[in-house]
Amino acid sequence: MLSQLYIENIAVIRQATIDFQQGFHVFTGETGAGKTILISAINAVLGGRTFKEIIRTGETRATVSALFTEIPEELCKKIEVLGYPLEDNQLLVQREIDLSGKGQCRLDGRPATAAMLREVCSLLIDIHGQHDNQELLSAEKHLGFLDSYGAYPLEMAAYPAAYEKMCECAARLHKLQMDESYKLQRMDILQFQIKEIGDAKLSDGEEEQLVEQQKRIRNAERITESLGAVYTLLNGDGEEMRGALEALEEVSTELDTAAKYLTEFEGYSEKLSDAYYMLEELGSRARDTLEDADFDPRQLDAIESRLDTIYKLKKKYGNSIAEILEYFDRINEEYQSLELSDELTARLQRELDEANLALRAAAEALTTRRIVAAAEFSERVEAELKYLDMAGVKFSITRREKSYGPTGADEMEFMICTNTGEEAKPLAKIASGGELARIMLAIKNVLAEKDGIGTIIFDEVDTGVSGRAAQKIGKKLAEVARHRQVICVTHLAPVAACAAHHYRIYKTVEDGRTFTRVEELTRPQRVQELARIMVGENITDSALKSAEEMLES
Repeated sequence: MLSQLYIENIAVIRQATIDFQQGFHVFTGETGAGKTILISAINAVLGGRTFKEIIRTGETRATVSALFTEIPEELCKKIEVLGYPLEDNQLLVQREIDLSGKGQCRLDGRPATAAMLREVCSLLIDIHGQHDNQELLSAEKHLGFLDSYGAYPLEMAAYPAAYEKMCECAARLHKLQMDESYKLQRMDILQFQIKEIGDAKLSDGEEEQLVEQQKRIRNAERITESLGAVYTLLNGDGEEMRGALEALEEVSTELDTAAKYLTEFEGYSEKLSDAYYMLEELGSRARDTLEDADFDPRQLDAIESRLDTIYKLKKKYGNSIAEILEYFDRINEEYQSLELSDELTARLQRELDEANLALRAAAEALTTRRIVAAAEFSERVEAELKYLDMAGVKFSITRREKSYGPTGADEMEFMICTNTGEEAKPLAKIASGGELARIMLAIKNVLAEKDGIGTIIFDEVDTGVSGRAAQKIGKKLAEVARHRQVICVTHLAPVAACAAHHYRIYKTVEDGRTFTRVEELTRPQRVQELARIMVGENITDSALKSAEEMLES
């Protein structure tokens, strides 16, 4: 359940901490007092879309945090699968919004994204706003409600897989069955490209080797001079100039003599010997390189011609030889596919036929489960409506077959009959605003028994109703709250009177600034607030008496 909500610098809320318990909670207040801001803050911490304009004027950032406790083990395991193991069956969700409109999200102190917040919190809390009632007016949304209720995960997984397979086969077959003249043109182009790349006989890493050879030939004179000088300096010129190796040998001999008498010079001779062998090896390598070097300038023309060929191919087919060779493999495969298109067409047609058979079987299995679920769902919703003072309403779901699509071969539409003896008609055409509110509440209650979500928030779910219907809604919310936490923003006294916990949202003006406050009401305060909701600011004794009786009942 949601145990605590902390809000800081959200619109006119400077700072508010709201503690929640199990059961039914209501928030009431004057129009414009900040009830919408409260819902916006909750939406924000659950990963909803935010704007920098929500930050309180004069502040640079806003913060919302929500603490969930007593999370059932089953939900803890689901959250752990998402990468967030919980301690003590509780979770702290935090959201900061700065003037850039971005901010930071955290789950139990660990960085997260808004998408992660939505994914995790969707398992813990469900918000039903006024606009959600409008979903009932769209028949396309009805199938989603039914599938949320139905317990057929295998069929729900099998059908999309079969549909994707069918679409893939159909796309490949369509690609092969292209216009014949276009196919011939494409084959000519591919044939030219295959010959051009194939004749080049490219090999991966070749360009780097050619560039290295080009550099060596272009700098042949400098290389020869440098390596010749290295050899001469090490070995001498055989006439006047002594080499460094000869000098090192003499130094080593003299050090050996000195070391016989001076211990501090012991060991130097061995180090000089190592240096001697290293320099001797260097000299031999310089000599061998000079003897074996092939710096033929005529090779330069061939190298640069080859590099030019590679450059032109790179401009056409890729940024490197590896990319060109990868492209070569692709067009070879495409050419062969076109060349053997008749054979492939027959094979793909067989695959498509098999995919269609599998799709039909998956669709029929899904439809069968939906029809069974629709009957049960209708019965459950109708029972809820009867309790909500809509006893004469008959609720049903009609199915129409459609061509295969991403969601199946079913169109499901909610139907109602409001008067005995009349035909059922589409819900969107005949339901009033008050009826929509109660029907959505009934659907939410039925779905809540399936999804296991611990907290449900209703934002003015009672819009468009009054009197006995409002009292029924209040009692239904209280009944739902026996099994899960319910939080409701309402403007009706009969609904507020049914709550176990009542909060008032109100505005104050201090030092020329507006502040929104939230306070939990005591019983006497609840009587005053219920009377205000019923008659306005001029509260009479009879209004107070009615409010007292409403609480008692």
